[in-house]
Amino acid sequence: MTRDSRCLSHRGNVERPGGEVERPGGEVERPGGEVERPGGEVDRPAGDIEHPRARFEHRPVMLHEVVELLAPCPPGVIIDATVGGGGHAAALLSESPRHRLIGLDRDPEALEAAESTLRPFGARSALLHARFDRLGEIAADLAPGLPVSGVLFDLGVSSWQLDDPGRGFSYRFDAPLDMRMDRGDRLTATDVVNTWEARELARIFAANGENRFALLIARAIVRNRPITSTGKLSEVVRAAIPASARRRGGHPAKRVFQALRVIVNEELELLRPALDAAIDLLVPTGRVVVISYHSGEDRLVKEHFAAAASGWCTCPPGLPCACGAVPLVRLLNRGARMATTGEREANRRAQSARLRAAERLDAKPRRMGAPRGEET
Repeated sequence: MTRDSRCLSHRGNVERPGGEVERPGGEVERPGGEVERPGGEVDRPAGDIEHPRARFEHRPVMLHEVVELLAPCPPGVIIDATVGGGGHAAALLSESPRHRLIGLDRDPEALEAAESTLRPFGARSALLHARFDRLGEIAADLAPGLPVSGVLFDLGVSSWQLDDPGRGFSYRFDAPLDMRMDRGDRLTATDVVNTWEARELARIFAANGENRFALLIARAIVRNRPITSTGKLSEVVRAAIPASARRRGGHPAKRVFQALRVIVNEELELLRPALDAAIDLLVPTGRVVVISYHSGEDRLVKEHFAAAASGWCTCPPGLPCACGAVPLVRLLNRGARMATTGEREANRRAQSARLRAAERLDAKPRRMGAPRGEET
């Protein structure tokens, strides 16, 4: 939507065609009372919550860019390490008939949706309930002898998962404090909130951007234990933050909930070995594409790709390489690529998306610190 198609209303709101109203903080109020928040989350009037399995409306982010990067890869297998509802996977299989696809996901409900989406492609796709740090063994089991020509990671939590109150991911509903991507895992957000010491809670909150009030929030959580619901945790966080700070920067519990989700699902810990495995699996000119949604993820991907592009060189910056490092990949874009303006306006989840991509070179993997001539 162009700026000319909008009109300003009172108090800084912007009226859109169709009765929608954009508020100054980026929220969009829809006819009927729904409010879409920055990041794609939707607040619905009480009693009007749809179960995500009945609708499973998840628009894949940066779909055109993903297809543009992976469709030209050599013939072989593309691994969608976070297949979700299968949107990216279906587009890739449609665009490139010379590729097969293996789709992984930790969430059994996501795999049910992906199975329905990918059914028209028959034996060209295979789905597996698995974490993406198992890429190597999965490729060996499901595609023995076949070249791996592409790997896709679409990180973070899907909008349909946030909209399911029973999953406990969102501060918008009062529900059990869970946050597990795979409900077969043991650790829940309830465990973390009620057993971790204040300094450990403060550390993970600060690591996810809640720098100013991390310790205040952590101490408030400890004082108010037990906390077993998303509603109570949201209230405790809100009360711990000074009133002047609550009036800006979105919901005060947003970063706290994000930090807990990252810890419960070991998202950053699993991403490091998964990126290693993806690069090692790729044939020359094969590509790995990663879409991330918060700074911690994007920083890890950026640093990992840069290290692989240098061959894990250990020499001092600015000096010629003397350690025998051989670059494993070349970076396909300078910095992170963002979604188009049109997509960011149409899909709020795309606003925070950052895409990075790398292409495999014809070199053997060598990890940082390995002597010259020793490859993994």
